[in-house]
Amino acid sequence: MSEPLPESIRDEEQLEELLSEPTDGAVNALKQVQGDIILLGAGGKMGPSLARMVRRASDAAGTSRRVIAVSRFSNEQLLEKFACFGVETISGDLLNEEFVDSLPNVPNVIYMTGAKFGTSGDASLTWAMNVWLPSLVCRKYRESRIAAFSTGNVYPLVPIDSGGSVESDPLEPVGEYANTAVGRERMFTYFCNRHQNPTTLVRLNYSVEMRYGVLVDLAKQVLAGNPIDLSMGFANVIWQADANAMTIQALADASTPPYIVNVAGPEIFSTKEVCERYAELFEQEVTFVGEPAQTALLNNGSQGHQKYGKPRVSLDQLQIWIADWLKRDGTTWSKPTHFEVRDGKF
Repeated sequence: MSEPLPESIRDEEQLEELLSEPTDGAVNALKQVQGDIILLGAGGKMGPSLARMVRRASDAAGTSRRVIAVSRFSNEQLLEKFACFGVETISGDLLNEEFVDSLPNVPNVIYMTGAKFGTSGDASLTWAMNVWLPSLVCRKYRESRIAAFSTGNVYPLVPIDSGGSVESDPLEPVGEYANTAVGRERMFTYFCNRHQNPTTLVRLNYSVEMRYGVLVDLAKQVLAGNPIDLSMGFANVIWQADANAMTIQALADASTPPYIVNVAGPEIFSTKEVCERYAELFEQEVTFVGEPAQTALLNNGSQGHQKYGKPRVSLDQLQIWIADWLKRDGTTWSKPTHFEVRDGKF
């Protein structure tokens, strides 16, 4: 960040400014990447800040381009927000083949669409969203550069002292959702190899900001005085702005066959220690149940850090910000991560 980190994040306006502040690396990447950029599924948790960062980084790079966000956009306020960012919007259902075919042809695509929660109740929809839809998009954008979001769930649970899964590790998904995530990657890889269009697979684990994420889930439990389940005893997270910046840089590095990068924070943290730190910040007690398992879903993000630079915001800084945000009754979203799930049933 060009400015020192604030001691406290004042409100959502300042938060969204921070989440969309591009790194020098993101700006340089968009000097290399030519042409318009479309973000598919941009109405979710990360989409608005990533689209805005693409806009800001493009402007800082002196590159004239359209930035287009696509989603159902049931929230009119979100449409107004994108317009204020200088981002165009197209509303529609990406599961509609005719709608996908009607989208503008652009040279750069960031694919953000996916389904995770509710897999156990409607598995067919999850397979459609995560496997069939990528094939539609790949046929539509067979000549475009694509960065597609994936997830750390494609990896198995690994020993907590392993350092986390690396990009070359075999994929051994746990549960039906994770299997569809591998299916999504396989579709992008198949069409990348078939059409020879450069592609990146971004394995994210886990993005966090003040309104949602693993750290927010844990902080809210501590603040409410709930016992903390330690069965998933370790995890890693990354400040959403850093995940956004790494994604933009990874778009520039797209290749054939696909370039694969883990996007994760450098610290593997103990759930117990994180909650004890929150108890200290909230000045209250915390209790625990269960024992930490000796395996967890962990991504090793060192390849991305070496290539794009270490994340700008540390784990402790995130905890300080989140605790302060919650003590001031800052807005949070009802979008729990369910990171504690070990059987893959979401």
